[in-house]
Amino acid sequence: MQRLRAFFLFCAGAHVPMLKRAPVETNKYAGIGGTIFFTGVLAAISAGYALWTVFNELWATLLFGLLWGLMIFNLDRYIVASMKKRDNFWLEFRMALPRLVLAILIAVVISKPLELKIFDKEIQAELITMEQQVFKTQEDQVQVRYQARINELKANIALLNAEISRQAARRDTLALLAQQEADGTGGSRIRNLGPIYKAKKADADTAAAQLQAITIRNQQRINEYRQQLQSVDSAMKASIPLRSRLDGLASRLDALGRLTARSTPIRWANWFIMLLFIAIECAPVFVKLISPRGPYDDLLQEHEHAFEIHRKQKMELRQLAYEKRMEQEKGLPEEGSLAH
Repeated sequence: MQRLRAFFLFCAGAHVPMLKRAPVETNKYAGIGGTIFFTGVLAAISAGYALWTVFNELWATLLFGLLWGLMIFNLDRYIVASMKKRDNFWLEFRMALPRLVLAILIAVVISKPLELKIFDKEIQAELITMEQQVFKTQEDQVQVRYQARINELKANIALLNAEISRQAARRDTLALLAQQEADGTGGSRIRNLGPIYKAKKADADTAAAQLQAITIRNQQRINEYRQQLQSVDSAMKASIPLRSRLDGLASRLDALGRLTARSTPIRWANWFIMLLFIAIECAPVFVKLISPRGPYDDLLQEHEHAFEIHRKQKMELRQLAYEKRMEQEKGLPEEGSLAH
């Protein structure tokens, strides 16, 4: 326990020999040091997970996570150690305000990868939806590029089929007129197979022959257009990129943003997690702000004051020595001139 307390005191940036003269402050600074240490651990875990989602490399994850955690630990330690307790709270708050802003930024950066891990299942489901939307968008863009040619080929096929249909209708109409002339239900109303019937039957046979010729000709062209249509369809499918899995850090952040925008509970949970990390990151600074001035602060100020007085005395002595040397240098030429 003594070693653990000494380690936490080191984390707090406290001057241990001076703190031993004020033992009542030991627990406070050990608590501050523990908060700083665990903030660095959370930062290491958060940065490691963020890097793992990007590169999927264990050694890089461990190395970068360790470096990031040490950087955040050292920064928090400096922020807390550089704060000095004074008798004016608002002066202390103004001095601590930039440190609080920096702590909030650090907390936001630390919390985001851990939020991604907490909502991992929901994010995976949202990523599938995003993948489908991206694939559909890419497919639509490729279809737009080939749609004009597809429409042209389909229109040509429709025109050829319409020509066959018109000729078939004409043949059927002429055949019906010839039949009605034969049975007396139409035309001359005389049931016979006379010249009128033969003329109408000849027209129907001619229309049938024309239909056959048109059908053969148009069907050949329709087959050619359909082959072209299949070629265009194959080229279009080949141009559509393969469906890629969205699993990067940016995609996960986008998925989390969609979830928070669509779901109120997830949005509130996201905010509370971020606020929790902000509270953890700002806790050492707030502890220094709200804690009363203690014996350790008095000893520290006394030590700084004594050092400041010692520094001023040395500067004054150096100034006096400099002035004395200048006077001596001015006096030497005068004595030399008198001797001459």
